[in-house]
Amino acid sequence: MTQTPVFERSIKRVWTPEARKQSPIHTAAMVLDPDNHAENDPFLLLAEDWFGHGTFDEHPHRGIETVTYVIEGKLSHFDNRFGDGALEPGDVQWMTAGRGVIHKEDPASGEQVHSLQLWVNLPRTEKMTEPRYQNLRAKDMPVVEGPGSTVRVFSGSSAGVAAPTQNHVPVTMVEINLQEGAAFTQDLPGDYSGFFYVLAGSGMFGTPGTEGRKGQTLLLGGTHGANKSSVTVRATTPMKVLLYAGQPLHEPVVSYGPFVMNTRQEIIQAIEDYQNGNFVQ
Repeated sequence: MTQTPVFERSIKRVWTPEARKQSPIHTAAMVLDPDNHAENDPFLLLAEDWFGHGTFDEHPHRGIETVTYVIEGKLSHFDNRFGDGALEPGDVQWMTAGRGVIHKEDPASGEQVHSLQLWVNLPRTEKMTEPRYQNLRAKDMPVVEGPGSTVRVFSGSSAGVAAPTQNHVPVTMVEINLQEGAAFTQDLPGDYSGFFYVLAGSGMFGTPGTEGRKGQTLLLGGTHGANKSSVTVRATTPMKVLLYAGQPLHEPVVSYGPFVMNTRQEIIQAIEDYQNGNFVQ
């Protein structure tokens, strides 16, 4: 039986996001450019935030999912549908806004939080789905162990190990931890777009090998129509890196602040629904 060839991915582009002070208690870096929808599809943006109490008060969302990864600090969260809770370093919250959620994220008392928040677009058919929260505790997520490597699977699968996370859009999210000299290969469908963000250390990414260091973003190259693909990471120093990859939607994107829909009229309706209190029903 002839096996389908696996395309080995390269890195298309590398950049270092610039952190800028937004207020005395908030510094932010835009890891993934919110104005580059077509290249990043299905992802809308990724923000890295360092923030204190009171930075993100109650605010609405519609038409997206937010995926929050806590790097440092203890993050308290509250919303108008499911109550409150807290996330520790290494934990992820996968929030489906759907038809509408009002929530806030705040450091626990006396804490400062360092986090990453990814916005995943929802397809047209799921824009008005019922809201949902999935708190993905690091200690509960499946792990793939290898020589010098520990890979935690937050969404999708890796090396045949699948996360229980429910997705409206197929997304792979893995945290890759490598000792110096170790390597790991992640398999991905050929049509997935995606990127790495380096949390610590340095290494070589893809083929033939592109250097990436702490604080850098590396965009995956395409596969020229291949059905299956893979990307390999090799650590030159002890390294921690996140990989986000997902299936593009190829749909129109119309956004206004925390609302992301397909048409301007849908944005107007979202604003009216929020103003009329329909997000609390």
